[in-house]
Amino acid sequence: MPESTAPDTGHRSGGAGESGVAVEPDGDPGTRDVPPEAAHILDRTRASVDPELRSAFASLPAQMRRVARYHFGWENPDGTPSRTGAGKAIRPALVLTAAEALGGAPARSSAVRAAAAVELVHNFTLLHDDVMDRDVTRRHRPTAWTVFGDADAILTGDALQALALLMLARDPHPAAPRAAARVTACVIELCEGQHTDTAMESRAPDEVTLAEVLTMAEAKTGALIGCACAVGALYAGADDEVVDALDAFGRAAGLAFQLIDDVIGIWGDPGRTGKPAGADLAARKKSLPVVAALTSGTSGAAELAALYGQPYDRRDLERTVLAIERAGGRDWAQSQAADRMGRAMDQLARAIPDPSAAEGLLSLAEFVTRRSN
Repeated sequence: MPESTAPDTGHRSGGAGESGVAVEPDGDPGTRDVPPEAAHILDRTRASVDPELRSAFASLPAQMRRVARYHFGWENPDGTPSRTGAGKAIRPALVLTAAEALGGAPARSSAVRAAAAVELVHNFTLLHDDVMDRDVTRRHRPTAWTVFGDADAILTGDALQALALLMLARDPHPAAPRAAARVTACVIELCEGQHTDTAMESRAPDEVTLAEVLTMAEAKTGALIGCACAVGALYAGADDEVVDALDAFGRAAGLAFQLIDDVIGIWGDPGRTGKPAGADLAARKKSLPVVAALTSGTSGAAELAALYGQPYDRRDLERTVLAIERAGGRDWAQSQAADRMGRAMDQLARAIPDPSAAEGLLSLAEFVTRRSN
């Protein structure tokens, strides 16, 4: 997602929350906005997964370990301890919660290494995205590439991906080979989604279809969330039908997440999101509300196409936002998010018919999709 060279377009940063859970890079609100059940799940996840991650980092080459520890918020650039935080760990929480929902506490305990591997894959994508986007802040501090350089950030991301697969390869659990295959296929899909997103930046506003951007968003966001749920199911010994249903649940919830995140990227409060106002619009990003507006056939669509067809000018920001809204981009995205969440709930009920067993997954899904800033 290449970004404008304008100096004020760094985005997707966050900050530490009040219960020790830090803000994720995708515009999530702080921990003060996390419902108690979800906060409990996320805190339990960090307590289980962080020691596994710290242990795994010990095997990395010294410079990559330094960059990784900085990126995760554990150290400052000089190597001194930091309490910035490493994100809310939503994806590993989904691994552990899915495993527990289907197999109880033993399944949850056995899935910790797999949950850590999923978190490594997520952070591999963040390190690479920041370089490609030229994002300058994440979690309210400079991104890794701005501190250590492009090469170190990219290579550390590569190492995190390899480390994730190595952890699964060395895991004696019988589900580990299938989990490794699923994670590897997911990484390829993530790369495809990122490639599509990057390619869209150089295409004219009228050359991008809504179907394309929905497929891209599912690949970039829904794929890993679905994979996390599926990996948890695998570690609980679930059959293929249940595994696939939880994957579909996560994909639908992930797409709802992206729809809301794109809305927040345009209309959210920068003081709460940590993202400068208009960052995505400055980058001429083909986000979901933007493409919905561009393809609406309205007068607002024509105005937006004209604005998007010329270099970013901060003086046009308000006009651009109003054009998207007049063309129905905001309403469409919010309606679609509700629809995708409904589909997610259908898949969750198919995988876990007992509502009480599904409560944790439901809590996490509702948290990441019911945001307003």
